[in-house]
Amino acid sequence: MALPGLERLMEVCQRLNLGLETSPPAREPLKAGSLLEGVPLDPVLASVYARLGHAAFATEVMCWVLTRSDDQVHRLEEKAKWWRENYWEQLGESVIVFGGEMAMACAYATVPGLADGWGRQPVVYVDTYEYEPKVMPIASNVDRFFDSYARYLEALVAEPRYQESGRTDLLFPWHVTEILARDERLVELMRAGRFDSLMKNVDDETRRWAARVMGSQV
Repeated sequence: MALPGLERLMEVCQRLNLGLETSPPAREPLKAGSLLEGVPLDPVLASVYARLGHAAFATEVMCWVLTRSDDQVHRLEEKAKWWRENYWEQLGESVIVFGGEMAMACAYATVPGLADGWGRQPVVYVDTYEYEPKVMPIASNVDRFFDSYARYLEALVAEPRYQESGRTDLLFPWHVTEILARDERLVELMRAGRFDSLMKNVDDETRRWAARVMGSQV
Protein backbone atom coordinates (compact mmCIF):
# COMPACT_ATOMS: atom_id res chain seq x y z
CA MET A 1 0.00 0.00 0.00
CA ALA A 2 1.32 3.44 -0.93
CA LEU A 3 1.84 5.68 2.11
CA PRO A 4 2.40 9.22 0.78
CA GLY A 5 1.54 10.77 4.15
CA LEU A 6 4.19 8.73 5.96
CA GLU A 7 6.74 9.52 3.27
CA ARG A 8 5.90 13.22 3.52
CA LEU A 9 6.23 13.20 7.31
CA MET A 10 9.63 11.50 7.18
CA GLU A 11 10.83 13.89 4.45
CA VAL A 12 9.70 16.95 6.43
CA CYS A 13 11.45 15.72 9.59
CA GLN A 14 14.69 15.27 7.63
CA ARG A 15 14.47 18.38 5.45
CA LEU A 16 13.72 20.70 8.37
CA ASN A 17 16.22 18.97 10.70
CA LEU A 18 13.51 18.16 13.22
CA GLY A 19 14.85 14.72 14.02
CA LEU A 20 13.77 11.25 12.92
CA GLU A 21 14.56 7.83 14.35
CA THR A 22 13.39 4.54 12.83
CA SER A 23 14.04 0.83 13.19
CA PRO A 24 13.32 -2.07 10.80
CA PRO A 25 10.05 -4.03 10.86
CA ALA A 26 9.50 -7.55 12.13
CA ARG A 27 10.40 -10.34 9.74
CA GLU A 28 6.71 -11.26 9.78
CA PRO A 29 4.83 -8.07 10.69
CA LEU A 30 1.19 -8.08 11.73
CA LYS A 31 -1.13 -8.33 8.77
CA ALA A 32 -4.22 -6.27 7.99
CA GLY A 33 -7.19 -7.72 9.83
CA SER A 34 -5.06 -9.46 12.48
CA LEU A 35 -7.06 -9.45 15.68
CA LEU A 36 -5.85 -7.36 18.61
CA GLU A 37 -8.04 -7.97 21.64
CA GLY A 38 -10.76 -9.14 19.29
CA VAL A 39 -10.75 -6.19 16.85
CA PRO A 40 -9.06 -6.04 13.42
CA LEU A 41 -5.80 -4.24 12.78
CA ASP A 42 -6.24 -1.33 10.40
CA PRO A 43 -4.84 -2.10 6.90
CA VAL A 44 -3.04 1.25 6.63
CA LEU A 45 -1.39 0.70 10.01
CA ALA A 46 -0.42 -2.82 8.92
CA SER A 47 1.33 -1.28 5.90
CA VAL A 48 3.18 1.11 8.22
CA TYR A 49 4.42 -1.80 10.34
CA ALA A 50 5.49 -3.63 7.20
CA ARG A 51 8.00 -0.77 6.76
CA LEU A 52 8.84 0.23 10.32
CA GLY A 53 9.10 -1.56 13.63
CA HIS A 54 9.35 1.72 15.51
CA ALA A 55 9.75 5.42 14.79
CA ALA A 56 10.15 8.72 16.62
CA PHE A 57 9.10 11.77 14.59
CA ALA A 58 10.31 15.36 15.12
CA THR A 59 12.51 14.38 18.06
CA GLU A 60 13.90 17.92 18.30
CA VAL A 61 10.49 19.53 18.87
CA MET A 62 7.08 17.93 19.55
CA CYS A 63 8.33 14.34 19.42
CA TRP A 64 5.72 11.64 18.96
CA VAL A 65 6.54 7.96 18.90
CA LEU A 66 5.11 5.10 16.85
CA THR A 67 4.44 2.21 19.22
CA ARG A 68 7.10 -0.46 18.74
CA SER A 69 6.14 -3.79 17.16
CA ASP A 70 8.96 -5.98 15.86
CA ASP A 71 10.64 -9.33 16.51
CA GLN A 72 11.83 -8.29 19.98
CA VAL A 73 9.05 -6.06 21.29
CA HIS A 74 5.29 -6.46 20.92
CA ARG A 75 4.13 -3.24 22.49
CA LEU A 76 1.25 -2.71 20.04
CA GLU A 77 -0.38 -5.89 21.30
CA GLU A 78 0.46 -5.06 24.92
CA LYS A 79 -1.09 -1.59 24.61
CA ALA A 80 -4.23 -3.01 23.02
CA LYS A 81 -4.72 -5.26 26.05
CA TRP A 82 -4.02 -2.41 28.51
CA TRP A 83 -6.42 -0.03 26.78
CA ARG A 84 -9.14 -2.70 26.58
CA GLU A 85 -8.85 -3.31 30.31
CA ASN A 86 -8.65 0.35 31.32
CA TYR A 87 -10.50 2.51 28.78
CA TRP A 88 -12.62 0.70 26.22
CA GLU A 89 -15.66 0.50 28.47
CA GLN A 90 -15.25 4.12 29.52
CA LEU A 91 -14.86 5.24 25.92
CA GLY A 92 -17.79 3.14 24.76
CA GLU A 93 -15.73 2.08 21.74
CA SER A 94 -12.69 -0.10 21.07
CA VAL A 95 -9.55 1.75 19.98
CA ILE A 96 -6.09 0.57 18.92
CA VAL A 97 -3.39 2.93 20.19
CA PHE A 98 -0.43 3.13 17.81
CA GLY A 99 1.52 6.08 19.19
CA GLY A 100 1.65 9.19 21.31
CA GLU A 101 3.74 12.16 22.36
CA MET A 102 6.72 11.56 24.62
CA ALA A 103 5.98 11.93 28.34
CA MET A 104 2.40 13.03 27.64
CA ALA A 105 -0.84 11.41 28.79
CA CYS A 106 -2.28 11.34 25.30
CA ALA A 107 -2.39 8.85 22.47
CA TYR A 108 -3.16 8.45 18.77
CA ALA A 109 -5.50 5.57 18.03
CA THR A 110 -7.57 3.99 15.27
CA VAL A 111 -11.27 3.23 15.75
CA PRO A 112 -12.12 -0.21 14.30
CA GLY A 113 -15.86 0.32 14.69
CA LEU A 114 -15.77 3.25 12.26
CA ALA A 115 -13.88 1.50 9.44
CA ASP A 116 -14.86 2.35 5.86
CA GLY A 117 -15.64 -0.09 3.05
CA TRP A 118 -11.91 -0.81 2.56
CA GLY A 119 -11.40 -1.45 6.27
CA ARG A 120 -9.53 1.83 6.82
CA GLN A 121 -10.09 3.17 10.32
CA PRO A 122 -10.23 6.85 11.31
CA VAL A 123 -7.77 8.25 13.82
CA VAL A 124 -8.54 9.98 17.12
CA TYR A 125 -6.47 11.82 19.71
CA VAL A 126 -7.21 10.58 23.22
CA ASP A 127 -6.29 12.80 26.15
CA THR A 128 -6.25 10.94 29.48
CA TYR A 129 -5.10 13.78 31.75
CA GLU A 130 -8.53 14.09 33.32
CA TYR A 131 -10.62 11.39 35.02
CA GLU A 132 -12.78 11.17 31.90
CA PRO A 133 -10.77 10.64 28.70
CA LYS A 134 -11.25 13.33 26.06
CA VAL A 135 -11.43 12.27 22.40
CA MET A 136 -10.79 14.46 19.34
CA PRO A 137 -11.14 13.12 15.75
CA ILE A 138 -8.04 14.03 13.74
CA ALA A 139 -7.94 11.99 10.49
CA SER A 140 -10.00 9.78 8.23
CA ASN A 141 -7.19 7.22 8.15
CA VAL A 142 -3.66 6.70 9.45
CA ASP A 143 -1.86 8.02 6.37
CA ARG A 144 -3.97 11.20 6.33
CA PHE A 145 -2.92 11.69 9.95
CA PHE A 146 0.75 11.48 8.92
CA ASP A 147 0.12 14.03 6.17
CA SER A 148 -1.65 16.43 8.55
CA TYR A 149 1.14 16.10 11.11
CA ALA A 150 3.73 16.86 8.42
CA ARG A 151 1.84 20.03 7.48
CA TYR A 152 1.65 20.96 11.17
CA LEU A 153 5.43 20.66 11.47
CA GLU A 154 5.90 22.89 8.42
CA ALA A 155 3.58 25.49 9.97
CA LEU A 156 5.42 25.23 13.28
CA VAL A 157 8.84 25.87 11.71
CA ALA A 158 7.44 28.86 9.77
CA GLU A 159 6.09 30.49 12.94
CA PRO A 160 8.06 33.66 13.87
CA ARG A 161 8.42 32.73 17.53
CA TYR A 162 9.87 29.33 16.61
CA GLN A 163 12.31 30.97 14.21
CA GLU A 164 13.44 33.41 16.90
CA SER A 165 13.70 31.11 19.91
CA GLY A 166 12.99 27.54 18.85
CA ARG A 167 9.86 27.59 21.02
CA THR A 168 6.25 27.46 19.95
CA ASP A 169 2.71 27.73 21.25
CA LEU A 170 1.39 25.93 18.18
CA LEU A 171 -0.03 22.62 19.43
CA PHE A 172 -1.36 19.61 17.57
CA PRO A 173 -4.29 19.09 17.17
CA TRP A 174 -5.60 22.20 18.95
CA HIS A 175 -4.18 24.87 16.65
CA VAL A 176 -4.38 23.13 13.26
CA THR A 177 -8.09 23.09 12.51
CA GLU A 178 -7.51 24.46 8.99
CA ILE A 179 -5.08 21.62 8.25
CA LEU A 180 -7.43 18.95 9.61
CA ALA A 181 -10.34 20.44 7.64
CA ARG A 182 -8.52 19.54 4.40
CA ASP A 183 -9.36 15.90 5.18
CA GLU A 184 -12.80 15.90 3.55
CA ARG A 185 -13.69 12.40 4.71
CA LEU A 186 -12.91 13.35 8.32
CA VAL A 187 -15.20 16.37 8.05
CA GLU A 188 -17.96 14.19 6.57
CA LEU A 189 -17.69 11.71 9.45
CA MET A 190 -17.77 14.50 12.03
CA ARG A 191 -20.78 16.20 10.45
CA ALA A 192 -22.58 12.85 10.28
CA GLY A 193 -22.10 12.44 14.04
CA ARG A 194 -20.00 9.29 13.74
CA PHE A 195 -17.71 10.40 16.59
CA ASP A 196 -20.46 11.69 18.88
CA SER A 197 -20.41 8.70 21.25
CA LEU A 198 -16.63 9.02 21.65
CA MET A 199 -16.89 12.77 22.24
CA LYS A 200 -19.51 12.56 24.97
CA ASN A 201 -17.08 13.82 27.65
CA VAL A 202 -15.59 16.78 25.80
CA ASP A 203 -15.80 20.33 27.15
CA ASP A 204 -17.04 23.49 25.43
CA GLU A 205 -13.53 24.37 24.23
CA THR A 206 -13.27 21.05 22.42
CA ARG A 207 -16.72 21.46 20.90
CA ARG A 208 -15.67 24.86 19.54
CA TRP A 209 -12.52 23.22 18.16
CA ALA A 210 -14.62 20.54 16.42
CA ALA A 211 -16.92 23.22 14.98
CA ARG A 212 -13.92 24.99 13.45
CA VAL A 213 -12.77 21.76 11.82
CA MET A 214 -16.25 21.28 10.37
CA GLY A 215 -16.50 24.92 9.34
CA SER A 216 -19.63 25.43 11.44
CA GLN A 217 -20.81 27.30 14.51
CA VAL A 218 -21.42 25.80 17.96
